[in-house]
Amino acid sequence: MASSRDRQRKLARAKFDRQLARRAERERRRRRIWAGVGTATALVLVIAGGAWIGGAFDSDEPTETTAGDVCLWTPQNATANTDLKEVGTPPTKDLPETGTETMTVTTNRGAPIVASLDVASAPCAAASFTYLAGKAFFDNTDCHEITAEGALRCGDPSGTGNGGPTYSFYDENVPAAPAPAPSASAAPADTVLYPAGTVAMIGNPPGSNSSQFLLFFKDFKPAEPKYSIVGQVTSGLETLTAISKIPTVENSAGDKVKPKEKITIQSLTVGAAASAAPSASAQS
Repeated sequence: MASSRDRQRKLARAKFDRQLARRAERERRRRRIWAGVGTATALVLVIAGGAWIGGAFDSDEPTETTAGDVCLWTPQNATANTDLKEVGTPPTKDLPETGTETMTVTTNRGAPIVASLDVASAPCAAASFTYLAGKAFFDNTDCHEITAEGALRCGDPSGTGNGGPTYSFYDENVPAAPAPAPSASAAPADTVLYPAGTVAMIGNPPGSNSSQFLLFFKDFKPAEPKYSIVGQVTSGLETLTAISKIPTVENSAGDKVKPKEKITIQSLTVGAAASAAPSASAQS
């Protein structure tokens, strides 16, 4: 399971890389200065150069006076992938890192699906949901797959499996792998890593998450963990169960996962407004 410590290590590494780049540039400047000066001015330059190398004249990023980044958003190229939608990026600082948020997914299929987002364990996924919901990113989009793993796949306005916003973020809160079998001949451990009702992120490629997510309507027991968990359905599981019975046909990739009937997200909200979302009547 990814922890706050894991996130801080990644952020610290990125900061360290930036510091190394600045130090290398200062060293190059120092060498240029010393190459062009004579002996008579060496003493003056030792004093000034020491201050310069030490960063006295650089506008270095503050280390103690400003809040650190909670999340890093990796830009994605919308020119290379025309299925991406430009909506900007969420903030990186002052994001919630504790508690939960309520997410309500109102579809054209029965009662709304309400989930509790685990902000403490997946703050970046929760922040992304909140940001995109505020942009109405998910509204009037279709859930394009009912997967063989037992989940409804949503969050891609293009419906291709390649779409999303023009940013991505790393995995969080990935469940631990099942314990190995006692012997090579024994059957693998029968461990439910994604119980029915789990809300998980799905990236393309794996580990590169953005807006696409899974709503599991049955227990999933993979040999290895595959997805970041962001929350749990608290009501509306019966809606997911009903959706799971919709027949599927082949998609453009030849996988029999495309719903034969439309499953449309009419609205997706996060926060206080979610609890007031109206129920949608079931439609065929």
